[in-house]
Amino acid sequence: MTDPASSLRIGVVGVPGRWSSERLADAIAERTGFRLLVDLSEIAIDLDRRDATLQGIDLRELDGLIVKKIDRNYSWSNLDRLEMLRFLQGMGVRIFSRPERLMGLIDRLSCTVTMRTAGIPMPETLITERVERAAEAVMAFEGAVLKPLYSTKARGMRVLEPTSLERVMSQVQAFQAEGNPVMYVQKRLQLSDRDLAVAFVGGKYLATYARVRAKGAWDTTTQAGGHYEPHTPTPQIIELAERAQALFGLDFASVDIAETRHGAYVFEVSAFGGFRGLADGAGIDAASYVADHVIGELRDG
Repeated sequence: MTDPASSLRIGVVGVPGRWSSERLADAIAERTGFRLLVDLSEIAIDLDRRDATLQGIDLRELDGLIVKKIDRNYSWSNLDRLEMLRFLQGMGVRIFSRPERLMGLIDRLSCTVTMRTAGIPMPETLITERVERAAEAVMAFEGAVLKPLYSTKARGMRVLEPTSLERVMSQVQAFQAEGNPVMYVQKRLQLSDRDLAVAFVGGKYLATYARVRAKGAWDTTTQAGGHYEPHTPTPQIIELAERAQALFGLDFASVDIAETRHGAYVFEVSAFGGFRGLADGAGIDAASYVADHVIGELRDG
């Protein structure tokens, strides 16, 4: 009997050469016999003729596209690339996750507003363009992290200590001058040596792993020397993460959570990370779960 998946043509939006993008493309190819890794910088969309091509391939003929990575780095241009995918979606191509849902995650402030409006516990946060107001918040918070609105893996973030108002104002001015007109000032929490990433596929809990901070580092990213470890979360952590990711309706989501003596706090929800951490920290091949989920969705219509 012929496997219905073998007739599906599913592409993966990702970055050629990146492990997670290539692994997801491989997982789809293993199930369908079709492999296409789509670099969004290489596609052309003709709005008048209503076609979309990638090196001679008509993307309208695909059954679906899975969005793994939009670009190597987060920036405002990611929103434009999602608009291209939204147009392609309008031409009948199923896209996982839907572009309009991903748009709420690219901008850190948009993601934060959605969660805070829904009552998700997050660290105290101030948004302002006023240098003096941001500096006052750093002092009131007794230490803060200034976060770019478009970044991942702690890139561009700056930790400020409450030394003196004058010195903090100078540091805030420097941060704003680096291309951060709207400043996201978040209270620095007293954390353990780790935070958690809680993953979901199709809204269903998959697994959790811990990111463990390297000695002397302030964040847990691998860029700062951190590493991944297995972790078994409490039911309360899973429930909190489930509530956070449900706000966005994603096909794959990873929720960043920190446990403190005052309770658990959510930092962000991501649709683009997690595969390497799940592999190294939890022994989970997330690409296989995502591939099976998407194929099941396409089979069910």
